[in-house]
Amino acid sequence: MSSSTSSAPCTPVAGPPDVHDLLLFPCNGNAVEALDCLGGDFRAVGFIDDDPKKVGTIVSGLPVWDRRAVSDFPFARILAVPGSPRSFTRRMEHIASLGIARERFATLVHPRAVVSSNASIGANVLVMAGTVITSNARIEDHVLVLPNSVIHHDSRIGSYTILGAGVLVAGHVDIGDRCYVGSGARLRDNISVAAETLIGLGTTVVRSIDEPGGVWGGHPARCLRPRCVA
Repeated sequence: MSSSTSSAPCTPVAGPPDVHDLLLFPCNGNAVEALDCLGGDFRAVGFIDDDPKKVGTIVSGLPVWDRRAVSDFPFARILAVPGSPRSFTRRMEHIASLGIARERFATLVHPRAVVSSNASIGANVLVMAGTVITSNARIEDHVLVLPNSVIHHDSRIGSYTILGAGVLVAGHVDIGDRCYVGSGARLRDNISVAAETLIGLGTTVVRSIDEPGGVWGGHPARCLRPRCVA
């Protein structure tokens, strides 16, 4: 990632008629990685960020603007990808703060991801390279799926949840809303995970997690802390 100061105004530039302009919010690692997932349907025109130290810079060749870009580019789609292990429970409020209709959100699936025609993917979803989503899996709105994860048949990933890289979700797993599943975690079939659960790196989950908001880790997973501290 590179950055430099820029005084370029927030001026829309028309792209090809069959390509949607895209704004990415915020200017973070998830958004930079999303640039590799554009395919032929989107043309990134810039980032939106609330940090005055980032606004006015150039990152990965694109300008960073403040929230006025939402109205300055009225026809641009928006991909909102905030969230980390420390802030994932607040993703819903961060995304809602943009104040845009669901129809304006973009969904990006990397050209090298494999998604079954029988799977469903919601709005404002980012699916990175190497991911496999199989038959009847359901990805709700505002989900991030990092590279090389596998989501097997009939599983559901709840809204605002983040799956780290290389996560394996077996069949008939239900992961609740606003969860964070760390890279390399494994979830066995026919279990559920309560909302706002943090599953640590490389954790093996072999039974359902019924209480929301806990932090889980180990082989097999055990509760390390009863409530997440954001």
